[in-house]
Amino acid sequence: MRYEHVCIEAVTHTLPPHVITSDEIEQRLAPVYQRLGLPAGRLELMTGIRERRWFDPGTLPGSISILTARAALQKSGLDPRHIGALIHGSVCRDQMEPATAAGVHAGVGLPESSLVMDVSNACLGLLNGMLIIADQIELGRIRAGIVVGTESGRDLVEGTIDSLLQDSTLTRQSMKRAFASLTIGSGSAAILLCDRKLSKTGHRLQGGAFLSDSSAHKLCSGGVQADRHGDGRPRMETDSEALLHAGIALAEKAWAKARQALHWKNEDVDRVFTHQVGKQHRTLLMERLQLKPSLDFPTVELLGNTGAAALPMGLSMGLEQYPPSSGTKLALLGIGSGLNSVMLGVTCGG
Repeated sequence: MRYEHVCIEAVTHTLPPHVITSDEIEQRLAPVYQRLGLPAGRLELMTGIRERRWFDPGTLPGSISILTARAALQKSGLDPRHIGALIHGSVCRDQMEPATAAGVHAGVGLPESSLVMDVSNACLGLLNGMLIIADQIELGRIRAGIVVGTESGRDLVEGTIDSLLQDSTLTRQSMKRAFASLTIGSGSAAILLCDRKLSKTGHRLQGGAFLSDSSAHKLCSGGVQADRHGDGRPRMETDSEALLHAGIALAEKAWAKARQALHWKNEDVDRVFTHQVGKQHRTLLMERLQLKPSLDFPTVELLGNTGAAALPMGLSMGLEQYPPSSGTKLALLGIGSGLNSVMLGVTCGG
């Protein structure tokens, strides 16, 4: 997969206002910890996550996505008339129908000629949205597009806490399947892509590769089961250990495929942005891909796992804190339950 005409013109993020530490979550789970004999500090020790952020209760993802997409448009300096697509790519959305993208499109004030849709694919929704927009630009059908998404983890984490507190049959073993749910944070990100003739940054999306291992689709699953849990908040069950190793194995194959498409060697990569799960995942990923850990820009310690927004949020924060010089090569390494992987290469302009 190669692109000749696509640039990443702007990447923006929105951070939620409320910080929730892993210690606070464990304090709420104190009765469970005491009954099962679990040591305090276990959550941060195992994941490296010190804190995560949440939006106000009842915040609709689309309302935040409007702000993030507006920021991307403003940062790019492009006339809104050039935006030919608006894709909403997070797991979280306002409702089943219509597409959350419709409300975001209206809120940002984009042209009626725009392609408008939601794209959902676990933690890869925004990267998949990037590919759809990039393909449209490469084909000459549109000149620019925005993919945006907002993940809101409050209901999942608080619902999980309540379920654990109410489960009198809970054991150390059965609690493991809910453990990943306690790592979830919130956040929002947007990426604006455009034809290189419109670009001022010259940040070229060179291409990459995608790969799947759908035999692992049952290792992580979630949704709303009101009949089982007694409320409308989502729950998630994860075989964290199996998911870790299956995901890393898929990533290793996807990165080899991406390098071949990009004509890159590992030594060509200057900076890396990955999906943020936890410290063990990041360590093993960099080791198996044979990339230097120092190239990575970790955010999971302070933001938790923010789903489809994780990688683009890290990209936005990383480029903001350390503006790249001309010729800098960025590797975007995405993995999502399912399992799916999208890995992309970007060469920065001057």
